[in-house]
Amino acid sequence: APAVRFSPAARCLFDEPLGIAVRGLGPRQPVTLRASVRDEAGERFEATARYEAEESGELDLSRSPALPGGSFSGLEPMGLLWALQPQKPFMRLVKRDVQTPLHLLVEVFEGHGPPLGRLLAEAQHEWIFLQDGARRVPVREGRLRATLFLPPGDGPFPGIIDLYGVGGGLPEYRACLLANHGFAVLALAYYGYEDLPKDMSEFHLEYFEEAKDFLLQHRQVKGPGIGLLGISKGGDLCVSMASFLKGITATALINGSVANVAGVLRYKDVAIPPLGFDANRITVNKAGIADIFDLLDNPLEGPSSKSFIPLEKAECRFLFIVGQEDRNWKSDFFAVEGSKRLQAHGKEKPQIIRYPGTGHYIEPPFFPMCPASVHKLVGKPVAWGGEPKAHFEAQVDVWQQIQAFFHKHLSGTPPRGANAG
Repeated sequence: APAVRFSPAARCLFDEPLGIAVRGLGPRQPVTLRASVRDEAGERFEATARYEAEESGELDLSRSPALPGGSFSGLEPMGLLWALQPQKPFMRLVKRDVQTPLHLLVEVFEGHGPPLGRLLAEAQHEWIFLQDGARRVPVREGRLRATLFLPPGDGPFPGIIDLYGVGGGLPEYRACLLANHGFAVLALAYYGYEDLPKDMSEFHLEYFEEAKDFLLQHRQVKGPGIGLLGISKGGDLCVSMASFLKGITATALINGSVANVAGVLRYKDVAIPPLGFDANRITVNKAGIADIFDLLDNPLEGPSSKSFIPLEKAECRFLFIVGQEDRNWKSDFFAVEGSKRLQAHGKEKPQIIRYPGTGHYIEPPFFPMCPASVHKLVGKPVAWGGEPKAHFEAQVDVWQQIQAFFHKHLSGTPPRGANAG
């Protein structure tokens, strides 16, 4: 009887590559494979692909190309994962509780349909986020609302603070996955969570300083400095932290801004206003999806220049990750202007890595690309940009680049086999 085989067999970490094969089919038998996963809210994401078995009756996605007519075609060993799409529009696959697995269901149907033929085989695979021996430690010290992830062992480990964007809350999945690679990672909430501010009208850098001090003073965190990782709004908060706070050694920005965005940034007697914007520059397509690419003012001109964060004060190394199809804002422009500002003040040129065909929401590997979802500040679905396959491939490389960058600048030793460029 036909059977689905996974490699690794039953479970793996979410950011590990997954092999998928089917055994026991007839020679050259046409089949349709369907992959699906449900998030904690019950939202379903799925992808289908048409295949023909080999003469041996085996179908291995690393050798067999998908035929036209499904979610993708061609030789795509991980196609069933990167092509996953929400069955309800504008949903994004996220993992809220890192202590429970996601379940990937792969089904094999007879023929190429539609409609789908007889079910021949099915199997489930467990995707886990927290590896055995790793620890998840809720942090409620002083004003801090955060979760610390520690790898197995006693350390000390290089420390990183992880910040997400305008979605608010306390996303833990990226910090958790990163900790599996030998880092002590503090996922930090800064608004829209428990007793933290409900909106983003003001940001007080003293709160982030508290987080930095907490991490540096932890007995399992290796000093003398820590790293910062931020995406979107979390990126410019990281730039602000690196510019004003001591003890920051390395800062990695994923589609971040070098101007302060969304609310006033305050630190002691400094106040940096948010970058201006003009809502008339938003366009909306027939599907009701907004393009906000031109929304923000240019931080090099007029009053908006006061929003440019003085990153030349930073005493750290910078890595700018740029999705060249980012429709949220001009990430490439921000990276270039940040680089110019640093070099004009005698600082080292930052590393900028650009990814063609890649949108705004660059996540850890194997999260499917989200083309559009509801933006909390805009109040309607916005386009994030990107092409699913290119975006998927970028996420795999970005994950390696981030680890290499932090290992190099926080440990002084890149891990074996990592590109420490």
